[in-house]
Amino acid sequence: MPSDARAAAPSEEEGAAPAPDAPAAGGGTTGPHHDTYRDPHHDAPGDGRLGKQHDVRQDAREDPREERRRERRSRWYRRDVRWSPYAFVAPFFVFFMAFGLFPLLYTGWASLHRVELTAPTDMEWVGLRNFSRLLSDEFFWNALQNTVTIGVISTVPQLLIALGIAHLLNYRLRGSMFFRVAVLTPYATSVAAATLVFVLLFGRDYGMINWLLGQIGIDAVDWQNGTWTSQFAVSTIVIWRWTGYNALIYLAAMQAIPNDLYESAALDGASRWQQFIHVTVPSLRPTILFTCVVSTIGATQLFGEPLLFNGGAGATGGASHQFQTLGLYLYEQGWVNLHLGRASAIAWTMFLILLIIGAVNWVIGRRLRKSA
Repeated sequence: MPSDARAAAPSEEEGAAPAPDAPAAGGGTTGPHHDTYRDPHHDAPGDGRLGKQHDVRQDAREDPREERRRERRSRWYRRDVRWSPYAFVAPFFVFFMAFGLFPLLYTGWASLHRVELTAPTDMEWVGLRNFSRLLSDEFFWNALQNTVTIGVISTVPQLLIALGIAHLLNYRLRGSMFFRVAVLTPYATSVAAATLVFVLLFGRDYGMINWLLGQIGIDAVDWQNGTWTSQFAVSTIVIWRWTGYNALIYLAAMQAIPNDLYESAALDGASRWQQFIHVTVPSLRPTILFTCVVSTIGATQLFGEPLLFNGGAGATGGASHQFQTLGLYLYEQGWVNLHLGRASAIAWTMFLILLIIGAVNWVIGRRLRKSA
């Protein structure tokens, strides 16, 4: 009978329903549909670490003070991101308006009045009379001519020497960093210190320049009282101070030129001089234009060198005003003759000259970009 009962019971292969899985130890179930162990207390709300974290977050979210604090922090963060850049650049604009824009506008207003340094608040309207007087002022035209002459004498050799120095420093030299610092040293030197040294060098009786000229049989030169000699002496001070600065600008531009251009020129049989003429100089045209404009602006504003080179003569620029620049003439009219209105007109005339130089620079630069 037992064997018959076992035989009568349908097997799993014959279509009988499978027996339910037996409960595993610990309360879980195992079987083909429940392969992993499941803790019956794992998902119970409020029990275990997960439930506690959930309760804490829920309490924090429901706390109105915490929510307000979070909104306030977010609002301050948005304000910081939006307004901090303006706060960082605000000091520049404040100082520019106080020491740049306001003096410029006030000088323009004073140029339309007759005003003296002894009574700067007493202004008498004269319109463009201060400007019209400059057209018939021989000292103004003399100062303008001296400014142009000294500017040409100082700018052209300065940029040519700077270009040559930069070309030498562009190659691998031993101690190249030392030479770069050395050429920049004159730029960091005080104008007063440099000019006083050159005054001693160009001294008529005991100057080193005249001593060297005497060694080769040339008579001593009166550098300060001659027209061309005094302008040349002032120009040498400018050349000495600014050559290294322009050389480093040219060097930075040279290092940005692709080496492929030099390699192609070398494969074509070009020498170093030919590479410099046909590769380096054309690639430096924008930089050369920039240095020309900056040097011209500096020459227009030349003041410290001719003032100190004249010794105790003041702002006259020599006995016959032979090296008086526009800057010296402005200083003479405003702080020696006490005519602030005329000095303001000279200042605005210099400003208009600089605007013309900037416009010429813009036109030339635009044509260079089109040709490139």
